[in-house]
Amino acid sequence: MADYRIANDIEIVKELLKMTSGEIANEIGVSRMTLNNWKFDEGKIRQINLSAFYGMAFRKGIRLNKIKEQLYKEEYSDEIHHVLFHGAKTVINGKLDITKSRKNNDFGQGFYCGENLEQSAMFVSGFPESSLYMIGFESAGLREKRFTVDRDWMLSIAYFRGRLKEFEDSAVVSELVAGIEGIDYIIAPIADNRMFEIIDSFVEGEITDVQCRHCLSATNLGNQYVFLTEKALEQVHILEHCYLCSEEKEYYLHSGRESVNINLDKVKIARKQYRGQGRYIEEILR
Repeated sequence: MADYRIANDIEIVKELLKMTSGEIANEIGVSRMTLNNWKFDEGKIRQINLSAFYGMAFRKGIRLNKIKEQLYKEEYSDEIHHVLFHGAKTVINGKLDITKSRKNNDFGQGFYCGENLEQSAMFVSGFPESSLYMIGFESAGLREKRFTVDRDWMLSIAYFRGRLKEFEDSAVVSELVAGIEGIDYIIAPIADNRMFEIIDSFVEGEITDVQCRHCLSATNLGNQYVFLTEKALEQVHILEHCYLCSEEKEYYLHSGRESVNINLDKVKIARKQYRGQGRYIEEILR
C-alpha cells in the first residue's frame, strides 16, 4: 500500500505547471475521474501510475522532494529540531527499529540518516523499489558524540566494520570503544565504499594516518546521524515518505558518478602530496 502524499503532490504540480486535473490525467495516461479518486484512496494507486505521475513532474522540472526539503527545514530546523533523510531499499514497515540494521555498519547497529537529501537518495537509487524518508529529530536530553575526519573516526569505522581484530587489545582501540558506550547518537562524516577502501589502505599499512585523513577529506560526503539507543529513536519520527521516480534516481546516480571521478583525482593528489607524513597503523596501535 502506498503511503506517499500524492493528493497533495498533485496540487503542487498543478499549481507550478499551471495544469488542470484533466491535463495531468491525459499526460500520465489515466482518466480525470481516476486522478480525482486518488485524493480519497491514495493507498490503492498502482505502482505504474505513481511512476507515471512523479516521472512526468520530474521531466517537466518540478523537484518535489527538494521543495519539501526546503519547506520542512524552514519549519523544523533550529538548535534542537533537525530535518534528516533516510534512503530505504524498499519501505519501512512498522516502528523504526535499530536491530534491523547490519552489525558491521560504520558504527554498528543503529538507525542511520543523512543531513543531505541527494546523498541519502543516491545511496539507494540503484535499487528498484527504493524510496526516501524525510525524518524529524529532536536532540534535547540526549547524549551526543561528534566525529570529524580525523584518526579517531578512521579507526572507529575500521573497528566497527571488523577490520581491527588484530589490534583489539590495543589501548587506543579500547579507549575509542569506551568513548562510545552510553552515547545515544553519533554525528559523523559518511563513509561510503570508496572511503572505506581508503581506510582499508591505512589498516593494511599502505598509507599513513595523515595520508588517509587528507584522502578522506577529498571525498567528503557530508555528515550522518547514527541513532544507537531506543531513547534516541523515541525522538526520531518520519515526516514524510517520498517517492523516487526512475528519472530522479538516474539524476542522482549520474551526479554521483561525476563526483566520484572528481574525488578520485583529489585522492591521487592527496596520497602523493602527504606521502611520508604521519604514522602507520602499527606505530599507532602497537
